[in-house]
Amino acid sequence: MKRFSELIAAIPGGLLARTGAGDPLVNRIMLDSRQVRDGDLFVALVGGSTDGHRFIPGAVNAGASAILGSRPTSDFSALGIPYIQVEDSRQAMAYMSAALQDFPARKLTVIGVTGTDGKTTTSNLLYQVLLAAGYRAGMISTVNAVIGDQVLDTGFHVTTPEAPDVQRYLAMMVDAGLTHVVLESTSHGLAQHRVTACEFDIGVVTNITHEHLDYHGTYEAYRGAKARLFTSLEETADKPAGNIRLGVLNRDDASYEYLEQVTRARKVAYSLNAPSDLWADSIQYTPSGIQFIAHGSNFMVEVKSNLLGEYNVSNILAAMSAAIFGLGIDPKVAASGISQLAGVPGRMEKINLGQDFLAIVDFAHTPNALLRALEAARKMTRGRVLTVFGSAGLRDRQKRRMMAAVSIQHADVTYLTAEDPRTESLDAILAEMADEAQMYGGVEGTTFFRIPDRGNAIRAAVSAAKPGDLVIACGKGHEQSMCFGEVEYRWDDRIAMQAALSTRLGIVGPEMPHLPTWQETQED
Repeated sequence: MKRFSELIAAIPGGLLARTGAGDPLVNRIMLDSRQVRDGDLFVALVGGSTDGHRFIPGAVNAGASAILGSRPTSDFSALGIPYIQVEDSRQAMAYMSAALQDFPARKLTVIGVTGTDGKTTTSNLLYQVLLAAGYRAGMISTVNAVIGDQVLDTGFHVTTPEAPDVQRYLAMMVDAGLTHVVLESTSHGLAQHRVTACEFDIGVVTNITHEHLDYHGTYEAYRGAKARLFTSLEETADKPAGNIRLGVLNRDDASYEYLEQVTRARKVAYSLNAPSDLWADSIQYTPSGIQFIAHGSNFMVEVKSNLLGEYNVSNILAAMSAAIFGLGIDPKVAASGISQLAGVPGRMEKINLGQDFLAIVDFAHTPNALLRALEAARKMTRGRVLTVFGSAGLRDRQKRRMMAAVSIQHADVTYLTAEDPRTESLDAILAEMADEAQMYGGVEGTTFFRIPDRGNAIRAAVSAAKPGDLVIACGKGHEQSMCFGEVEYRWDDRIAMQAALSTRLGIVGPEMPHLPTWQETQED
């Protein structure tokens, strides 16, 4: 609990205007007026389809003690409580959230991980390395927040939590006696100031490829949002534990030269090829994992991992670089931590009910991630690769065609299906993907199929699999819901895969989750 004036003092550049007298106590900072209680500060955000200022009266009636917004104060002079106008509500909210929690990031060593693909895996790898090195560490990912023995769900769909939640998690870590935190930072999280005031000490990038252009507009803007993690290293406040200010870059990625120039902080690079600060050779791939030799300028260490695919060699190198060059962790200890990660939910996760082929669920939902997943699949089987995936509605439309092309070129059989169509026409989305599949030589009914219901698509792939084949469902990973219209329906690809496998094997298993498309299919 803090005085309103204390929170205002944390806003860089101060206020544009204020109306209403008093200096109330603030209990929480809330974005949803329906969740406001007595003593809360309500933040009125302006989004693509909603203006939070419309809900100010409701927040006041619910007991809000103050309001933060970006509309002129003249519109809210009769509220009876303080209203402050700022230029950027999200930025102000981030700093006020940090102040409300006594700036917890200044008491922690904060390692940010960003990139298009591999963020969650790299975050989990680094977290395991920190634990192996004896650090009291926590993690905030798009899957969950890990605070000591607590594991907290961070939401249905993968993005960085909002600033009040991030700062609350960090404060909980400080209270639990933790010293280090790995914070997965999405482009939305960086662009929307969700991780502003997180006082990063180390920034890590996996890659920057085609994604989220529906929001950012251009690749350059998307890349610029990712770069905020590295430019923010220079703004980190002095900490009692010292300041590392290190950028960890991927020399193999197209983003390398740009990121290398964008920040004045110290930088190291990793690569699948020498020369680099950390690189790999003697890479071996098996259906059960990968192993390689990691080289630095004055060391070499054998690394074994339960993860699959060449792209995970890069993720491992990223995590090890942050640990070795940023925190001074012994390379052998880092390698030990890497080996302790059994896997990441929904990331190349095997589903095995005793079938005579491989079944995998992966989160790949970008053209690059799908390509990497299919390349990994090829190395895991001598049989066919059958892939099931879709493309989200109201999101980057370009990647729909790109992903269809990738699958036609790198899988033997492709099943195009639903993946969060939202308010767009699922048939139209699938038509776009099918058109591109045909342009790349796909033959509908032979090498690719359109099956709107995702459960039926997974069933079809499982039914078609022959001994030694590999079925991979991509795009949803660990997610627990799918959006049709504006409604989230319970959905888990892993349960769906188990249901399909149990049906094929004639054994007891979970029921296939039902989506609106399933109901329509059954009625037909």
